Parts: sequence; C-alpha cells; structure tokens
Amino acid sequence: MTAVTAQRPTAVVTGASAGIGAATARALAAAGFHVVLGARRLQRCEEIAREIDGTALPLDVLDPDSVAAFADGIDAARVLVNNAGGARGVDPVLEADEEKWRWMWEANVLGTLRLTKALLPMLIDSGDGHVVTVTSIAALEAYDNGSGYTSAKHAQAALHRTLRGEHLGQPVRFTEVAPGMVETEFSLVRFGGDAERADRVYRGLTPLSAGDVADVIAFAVTRPSHVNIDQIVLKPRDQHSAMRAHRES
Repeated sequence: MTAVTAQRPTAVVTGASAGIGAATARALAAAGFHVVLGARRLQRCEEIAREIDGTALPLDVLDPDSVAAFADGIDAARVLVNNAGGARGVDPVLEADEEKWRWMWEANVLGTLRLTKALLPMLIDSGDGHVVTVTSIAALEAYDNGSGYTSAKHAQAALHRTLRGEHLGQPVRFTEVAPGMVETEFSLVRFGGDAERADRVYRGLTPLSAGDVADVIAFAVTRPSHVNIDQIVLKPRDQHSAMRAHRES
C-alpha cells in the first residue's frame, strides 16, 4: 500500500509503461513525488519503478474491476495524471469501425472517469489535490478521418473541465494538458503496428518528445497551491494545427 508523507507526496500516473506516462513518472519523481505507475504492461512499469523508487501496480482502465483493485492498492495520493488512452484507425465517418470507436471511448473517456471517481476523494482529503488529464489538440479541433479519436478526446476534455466547476472551493486543482504531435508509440498503435506509416507522421519536422510533455505536467503540479493552470496546449514549433504543419523536404 502507498501513502502520502510530508516529505514525499504520492502521484499516480496511468498509462505509465511508456511514452508520456513513463516520462511523467520520471519527472514527478525528480520533483519529489513518490510515483505509483499503472498500466497493463506491468513489467515495464516495474522497471521504471525500480529506477525512480516508485510503486508499480497492474491497471487496465477498460476494466472496472482492475481500476477498483488498483485504487485499493493506494492509501492516499495528492496527484492523479490521467494519461492512459490512445487512438485506433483513421477511417472516415462513412467507414467507421464501431469496435475501434468503442475502444477509444472506453480508454479515453470511461477510463478517465473510472480513475477520477476512484481517486478524487483521496486527492481532496490530501488537502492539496491535483488532477491532470492529458487530452490532445484533438480535444480542441476536429480533423478529417479522425472523428472517432476527436470525439472521444472532446468528451474526455468535457468531463475534465466539468470537474473544475463541480469542485470549486475544495482543495483540488484541475489541469488539462493538450499536446500536438508527440513522437511516442501513439501512431504505431493507431496504425496497427505499421512502423513505416507511423514514422511518416513525424517526417520533415521535429515533434515534441514525451519528456517535453512531462516537463509541462511537472511544472503545473508544482505551482503554489492557489495557482490553477486550467489548460496547457503545446505543439511542435512547426505544427500549426492538426491538419497543418511545415515539413522540410
């Protein structure tokens, strides 16, 4: 079981086995937190946990029983980073695959709902709680062939933003982090393991790294308690929007 101490408060990071989640776990550990890492790939989380003196617990955000067991393994926490999620496919609406949509809504929206419901009471009880939800620029704009993902991210963002008003006056902060292109496993998963197609997403420009996003998350949660950074949008310098970027030939 984990516990918050005066010296080392606990931060919980979902989707922590790789990418933004793994980088965030490292960044929060460096900022003085005891980090609980949750993901389906437990072995990867355990390796990172050993590196940062954290705790790794199995977590599948699509499974309510897994979320409940994960929450039961945590005594107290101050920070929750809702990072688990992802995209599958780039089908136009008329060719939409309902199973891919269902997975995206379960992972991004209901996964965030489940973790937030399970852990928010203890965040508030800490006296200085903070929920960070990693959405996307897809939560701010729609783009061609991305309706399954953009609709899920819009819904996830609406869920998160609603919390800000529902808990106004309570000792908990809410920050949405909306990245643009980040070179992680994201595109590889979206394209069903097609590495060449995934690599083309970032060709000709310098994308954000997982560490860039983690730095922003660590900054937000280490501000003074009276400072709530509602939303942070970050993109590569060469990216204007989801559909427009400058690429070197």
